[in-house]
Amino acid sequence: MSRALVADLYELNMAASYLRRDMIAPATFSLFVRNLPKGWGFLVACGLERCLEFLEELRFEPEDLEYLGRELRFTDDDLEAFSRLRFTGRVRAVPEGRVVFAEEPLLEVTAPLPEAQLVETYLLNQVTYQSAVASKAARCRLAAPEASLVDFSLRRVHGSEAGLGVARATAMVGFTGTSNVEAARIFGLRAAGTMAHSYVEAFPSEIEAFQAFAEDFPDRVVLLVDTYDTEQGVSKAIEVAQQVERAGHRISAIRLDSGDLAVLATKARAMLDEVGLTEVQIFASGGLDEHALAELTAAGAPIDAYGVGTKVGVAADSPALDSVYKLVEYDGRAVSKLSTAKVTLPGPKQVWRRAGMAGDVIGLASEDGPGEAEPLLVEVLRDGRRTVTDGLSEAGRRFDAELAVLPDDLRSLAPKPQMVERTPALEQLAAEVAEEIRRRELG
Repeated sequence: MSRALVADLYELNMAASYLRRDMIAPATFSLFVRNLPKGWGFLVACGLERCLEFLEELRFEPEDLEYLGRELRFTDDDLEAFSRLRFTGRVRAVPEGRVVFAEEPLLEVTAPLPEAQLVETYLLNQVTYQSAVASKAARCRLAAPEASLVDFSLRRVHGSEAGLGVARATAMVGFTGTSNVEAARIFGLRAAGTMAHSYVEAFPSEIEAFQAFAEDFPDRVVLLVDTYDTEQGVSKAIEVAQQVERAGHRISAIRLDSGDLAVLATKARAMLDEVGLTEVQIFASGGLDEHALAELTAAGAPIDAYGVGTKVGVAADSPALDSVYKLVEYDGRAVSKLSTAKVTLPGPKQVWRRAGMAGDVIGLASEDGPGEAEPLLVEVLRDGRRTVTDGLSEAGRRFDAELAVLPDDLRSLAPKPQMVERTPALEQLAAEVAEEIRRRELG
């Protein structure tokens, strides 16, 4: 299916205008986040995979062109030009799973101007949302480093496609499963799930519901114990656990979904241990985010795994990153925007990272960069075709490596702002371009 019309109308207007005027020289656009959300110390790059799929497949199908001509009155010449348009450019990007900071390009697109302009909306859509979710999920992992985390977000994210993105982004940063069965199928993840309160309510009694579930799914028995009274529910789960043990099976876990989770988990753990059910885990869910997880961790709650849903799936405290896609060079000429509080840095760029994440430096792509620092932006697509074939597992390994060296102040849920340096060459070019614009445009 064509996704060429997954674009704001002004992208099509500009692309058509450029094509009419033969403005097809190479242009470079930079996609970055101006400012981090309040209280966030970093972002995790995510969403690149969908972007590369889109760029490789970009084309206008006959039904797209027919709509553009009939409803939006694009000319026959425009439609003919659109029919031939393919993405033929180059992309350099920060690989998925790496930690990034404000103002650092997550990707840069260099292509003929109409092509580079037309793809803005889709690239921002994918990178912005998935990076927000991956970053929120990473903060959850930092808050509960010893627990398993499971994506429970599907029912409240904004659409089924978003649900797939959440499952992939959370898996990339170390979540161990997802409730989203389609995502598990597509991405090779572990599908995880228990039962709802409605299941318990549908049976004449709670213990009958537990017994039925244990009988029907003996290899994955997780019992939801808080439909009526949590401590009574734990007692009944213990009774069923003892029954299935006599039949050669065992329950895997009990699930807590409401109340004071720290207190209830402590009581439940004591009750389970008292009868020798030390291997039965405690799984908790219910409106959790990184702050709730941090409180439970600090309280020493004996919880082995968490289902984390809504607040990660919609990146609740920052559902929209301050992301932008800005022209930085056209036809060899560095350009910049001087709007108040929205000034952009000119020219294609590179970001270098010092060993041990000891500070990043933004400079011009043509520079060598600081000695022994690692360049973050790498070529991922050339002449409209991928040059890398990284998958989800590679992205996960990159994140694990980043997490291992993440400085203590960035691990905090109330971090100090991370300052990113600029090279003198970039600062000089920015000043020169700004001066030239003021002289030309402002007199």
